[in-house]
Amino acid sequence: MSSWKHAERMVAKLLGGTRTGCNGESRIDVEHDHLAIEVKQRKALPTYLREGMDQAVRESGDRLPVVVLHQKGTEYQECYVCIRMRDFRDWYVN
Repeated sequence: MSSWKHAERMVAKLLGGTRTGCNGESRIDVEHDHLAIEVKQRKALPTYLREGMDQAVRESGDRLPVVVLHQKGTEYQECYVCIRMRDFRDWYVN
């Protein structure tokens, strides 16, 4: 089994969804009642992202640690908000 298929299965399991599988159609990776889940796996995530999350976690206390990614020249409403799976599940799924 390829690792990206395994990643999709694990994310589906953790979030209570179902992996859709690759059948040549362009569609979301995991079916879910209220989330549109696309899974991207890489050998390594960017250092700035990992370091940003480490800092957010260190400073979070009882708050939700997030990293906000903004591309220079784009609207701030289009920023990406990154959150660890464990925190997302604790705050929104469980």
